[in-house]
Amino acid sequence: MKRFIVTLLFAIVSATAWGAGVDWRAKVDPWVLDTSNGGRTTEFLVHLRDQADLRDAARQSSKEARGRFVYERLNETARRTQGPVIEVLRAAGVEYRPFWVSNMIWVRGDIATVRAMAERADVEGVRANPRVKMEMPARGVGLDAPTGIEPNINQVGAPQVFWAAGVTGAGAVVAGQDTGYDWDHPALKNHYRGWNGANADHNYNWHDSIHSGGGSCGADSPVPCDDTNHGTHTMGTMVGDDGGSNQIGMAPGAKWMGCRNMDQGVGTPATYSECFEWFIAPTDLNDQNPDPSKSPDVINNSWSCPTSEGCTNPNILRNVVENTRAAGIVVVQSAGNSGSGCSTVNTPAAIYDAAFSVGAVNASNNIVSFSSRGPVTFDNSQRLKPDASAPGENIRSSVPGNGYAFFSGTSMAGPHVAGLVALAISAQSCFAGDVDAIEQYVRTHATPRTTTQTCGGIPGSGIPNNTYGYGAIMSALPVANECGASVGGGINGLTNGVAQCVNQRTGQRVAAPLDAALAFNCEAAGLNTAAGDNLQLRVNGNARVELITGTATGVGVQRVRCQNTTTGQSVTTALGGRLGWNCTAAGLIVNPGDNVIQTIIGAAE
Repeated sequence: MKRFIVTLLFAIVSATAWGAGVDWRAKVDPWVLDTSNGGRTTEFLVHLRDQADLRDAARQSSKEARGRFVYERLNETARRTQGPVIEVLRAAGVEYRPFWVSNMIWVRGDIATVRAMAERADVEGVRANPRVKMEMPARGVGLDAPTGIEPNINQVGAPQVFWAAGVTGAGAVVAGQDTGYDWDHPALKNHYRGWNGANADHNYNWHDSIHSGGGSCGADSPVPCDDTNHGTHTMGTMVGDDGGSNQIGMAPGAKWMGCRNMDQGVGTPATYSECFEWFIAPTDLNDQNPDPSKSPDVINNSWSCPTSEGCTNPNILRNVVENTRAAGIVVVQSAGNSGSGCSTVNTPAAIYDAAFSVGAVNASNNIVSFSSRGPVTFDNSQRLKPDASAPGENIRSSVPGNGYAFFSGTSMAGPHVAGLVALAISAQSCFAGDVDAIEQYVRTHATPRTTTQTCGGIPGSGIPNNTYGYGAIMSALPVANECGASVGGGINGLTNGVAQCVNQRTGQRVAAPLDAALAFNCEAAGLNTAAGDNLQLRVNGNARVELITGTATGVGVQRVRCQNTTTGQSVTTALGGRLGWNCTAAGLIVNPGDNVIQTIIGAAE
């Protein structure tokens, strides 16, 4: 499981030979400058200016199609643009490793190499790749004895709502990148995608991004292995069940896959990125034959990259996370354990809009003091965080060696959300790949929680707030229209669909069901707008229409053909002021039970 690393023994060419730019230091993270001075070598990430355009990913017809589109577009961009940079690195005799999950190259070099990269016009920036030691969760307090269904699983209603309806996660795949996983733990083995009940096949189900060191697991482990205990604990909360009295997981019917991103609790932006890349298109154990169809539905991430460890650039992993989300994969991220002050959600990847960040509550659904709060100020966005909260205090789950232990931390909260995502997809397969709809589902059904704490000028008495987000997660059987399901599917057949309405200025999102007039009324669904706001209406997870103060752009012809396939009647209607197409107002006669198709006329752009 060796990653492609090239080392050639040539003398480093001078920075002058590569060109001298007076502002080259402005493109380099301070950590890189500090650690490469005095003849020392350091690790860094060269981010190229040209990045893949993935806007069409949302128009793909399925999760598999979306994942393949993203994989192919990212690879094409990397192949087309990285060659000249790699040629210089190869000639200089420095180690490098190309990535495609974001158009970047990992490099180990000295200050001359740093300057050579920064002076290139095709390089956007030279970013830090520090070794980041994870803050381990605190040991919880409790009797390490089986209790049947764990209290935290009951707290969020998974057994009472989903399991009682026969939904345990079947058909969904959860993933984690962490310290590794004890794959044959009794609570995990039968849920591992690489185990068929008799034999193990780790191809496409396990990847190790640790290529040196590795503690008790060694480097490039060919089998899932946990050199600490953190990863095994988080996976237990997602899917764990030993078939007996240790029912520790949210979605025991789901399958899991994993990637190790930390060496004895220490990771880097490169190891995190390598796992994200592998999840988009898993490979065999030789890192060959990538297959996006084997990607997971959701990834749990219980780690962070703080400024104290060298992650001084807030955007170090933003493109990586956004591209993973574009592939139709939900990115769940623990909010952090730096509370209880405001703006303590302050580390990648919890700060990103593309990550669903999770705070921690106790058994009474009250926020735990250590849970980090928003808003996000690290990138000056004032973004509301966390998105929601989940149990994170005294959580009993699996640890290596067939044991169980109690841990506390937002690391324990995030896996509950990942498990909930798996249950929702198992209940309604149309959720698969539609990250907007899944996130909206979790927000909508969360139990509202308020507080006296005001952060970022947003009162804790309102929902959402910067302490709990939208509240404490709660199970609810999703209905078809929550994920854009419709008779006929795709852009056509919108008899029972839902639109995702987004105010791109404020970040507010609402789900607008198809109403009696066969239109999507964003305002009636609660979307707040002001003059000049840029609004986005995503219909059925496929069609995308950009709307600015009620005027549609991004559709070749702003009309929709409405057809009653039961009666054969067909009418054409223009986009209305309600941010939707009103078929009945255009004269379509609809009786109960009729099947109506709305077809966008003109290619969506």
